[in-house]
Amino acid sequence: MNLILLGAPGAGKGTQAEIISDRLQIPTISTGNIIREALKSGTEMGLKAKAFMEAGQLVPDEVVIGIIKERLAKDDCQKGFILDGFPRTIPQAEALDKMGIVIDKVIDIEVKDEAIVKRMSGRRVCEKCGASYHMEYKKPAVDGVCDRCAGTLVQRKDDHPDTVNARLEVYHKETEPLKDYYAKQEKLSVVEGQATIEDTTALILKAVEA
Repeated sequence: MNLILLGAPGAGKGTQAEIISDRLQIPTISTGNIIREALKSGTEMGLKAKAFMEAGQLVPDEVVIGIIKERLAKDDCQKGFILDGFPRTIPQAEALDKMGIVIDKVIDIEVKDEAIVKRMSGRRVCEKCGASYHMEYKKPAVDGVCDRCAGTLVQRKDDHPDTVNARLEVYHKETEPLKDYYAKQEKLSVVEGQATIEDTTALILKAVEA
C-alpha cells in the first residue's frame, strides 16, 4: 500500500504517519529526514542537494524527487510506504506520477484553521529539559514552570499565532490544491481530525482499508 498523508501544519500528520507506519509495517518517508540521510550517506542526489544548501539556496524539486526515488527503491519500501511532507505542490505531484510511482491512496486530515492555531499557540516547551506542555490540554502544576526540572516554559517561535497563520496561508495556496489533483484520480479520502489521536487513527485506518 503506497500512501500519501496530506494535512495542514499542526493537523497531526507526523504523529499519524508514525502510527500508521507501525500498524501497516511500512516505512514513513519524511522529506526532511531522507534529505539528511542522503547528505550523510553521500549519494549522488545527496551531493547535489548539499551543493545547493551550501550555496544558501533551496533544494530544487528535481533533486528532492531524485532523493525520494532513491529512497523508494530500497527493499523496505517493496510492500509499501507513507509519504509525509511530499508532494507539497502540483508540480511535485506531477513529477511523482511521471516517475512511474503509483500511489494507491491519499489521506487528507482535515482540521479547521482556528483549531490548529489554538492547538499550536498553546504549546509551551521547557527551555532547560525540553519537556512539552499545553496551556489547555496539559498544564504544568505551576504556571510557566516545568514540572520535571523547574525550568522556564517558553513558546517556540514556530508556535506563535502569527507564524502559524503564515504557514497555514502557504499551505492553502501551495499544498491544498493537491486535494483536487488526487480527487480527480479517485485516490483522495478526507478524514476529519478528531479530539483524540486514537479516534483520528481509527478513521484513517478505515479509509486506508476501504
